[in-house]
Amino acid sequence: MKIKIALLALLCSMTSMLRADEPVRPHIVGLSHVAFWVHDLDKSRAFYKDFLGFDEPFSLANKDGAIHLTWIKINDHQSLELFPEGTNSGDRLYHVALETDDAVGMRDYLAAHDVKVPAKVGKGKIGNLNYFIKDPNGHIVEIVQYAPDGWTMLNQGKFLPDTRISTNMPHMGILVGDLDASKKFYEGILGFHEIWRGAKNPAVLSWVHEQVPEGRNFLEFMLYSDLPAADKRGKYHHFCLEVPDVEKAKAILQQRAARIGYTKPMDIQTGINHKRQLNLYDPDGTRVELMEPVTVDGIAAPSSTAPPPKVSNSQAGQSEHAL
Repeated sequence: MKIKIALLALLCSMTSMLRADEPVRPHIVGLSHVAFWVHDLDKSRAFYKDFLGFDEPFSLANKDGAIHLTWIKINDHQSLELFPEGTNSGDRLYHVALETDDAVGMRDYLAAHDVKVPAKVGKGKIGNLNYFIKDPNGHIVEIVQYAPDGWTMLNQGKFLPDTRISTNMPHMGILVGDLDASKKFYEGILGFHEIWRGAKNPAVLSWVHEQVPEGRNFLEFMLYSDLPAADKRGKYHHFCLEVPDVEKAKAILQQRAARIGYTKPMDIQTGINHKRQLNLYDPDGTRVELMEPVTVDGIAAPSSTAPPPKVSNSQAGQSEHAL
């Protein structure tokens, strides 16, 4: 009996030592940015700056002087990245980005959980630590740590005009075909947790909201049974801008619409989540969802109990563009 107890104690001790050697997951504090391919940069700039009222803090150029990438700043920690390209069709989503407080530690943690990561973490051209991984549905996910000497932190409090229609991007939407695999990745590895699920009808689940572990932002899984065609994904691969009063936001946008020739309907709706929203579409068809932070009746919408859709098309909603 004493030998058995001793062996059990030794086993427990070895298990504790192995766990102690495992890297601890660094914090994921929020959604950093979402990147899109755009066909006509001037039209996109007009939409995001002249219409939605945001500023463009900085850009990067190719060797020939053409714009390689430009930023649209939402707040000191969130932005949009616009990448010009020649085609005017196809999936416009390039990648989504998560902000961490330790990019190197996150790389080591992900590697320990068999996620493909780069050999080392470098600094990007604007001075932040970053690298790319892929989720089970093929989406490119950027891991970002804002360095004190990077352009993001050096420009805190700047490029934040009063014309901004919103000061917060609470969520991004991505197409998800394999819900179980996505949960194992985002919850099991990255530490996200589900906060709500909704359905257009009681028969099948439509959306699952997965919140970052150390913040309030979330990813909205847009579930499907048949993957939408690449040029039809703009309403699914979307992002949300929080507005305190959607009626006032609409009135401001109506005054600005003529200056960029925006003629699409601006209809206010109440969603399944009981929140008022207004959907806009940029020149490439990407949906921008303006949404109030509280429900119309002050009561949280209950989560759906509907089953997820049965996927008949196994292809993931991944970008058609190389890294």
